Amino acid sequence: MAKKGSRIQVIMECTEHKESGMPGTSRYITTKNKKNTTERLELKKYNPILKKVTVHKEIK
Repeated sequence: MAKKGSRIQVIMECTEHKESGMPGTSRYITTKNKKNTTERLELKKYNPILKKVTVHKEIK
């Protein structure tokens, strides 16, 4: 039987990449606990197009 939990998949997208105007996007998929973290996530992740660590925010 599958576990019934409150973990959901979220998509993280780079904020600096949008502002730079370069083609393509940097996105990551991760999970979060919906009950404990009700606001949107913000994590520092590596952006391979810009070749540096940038802030990624949860979308959708």
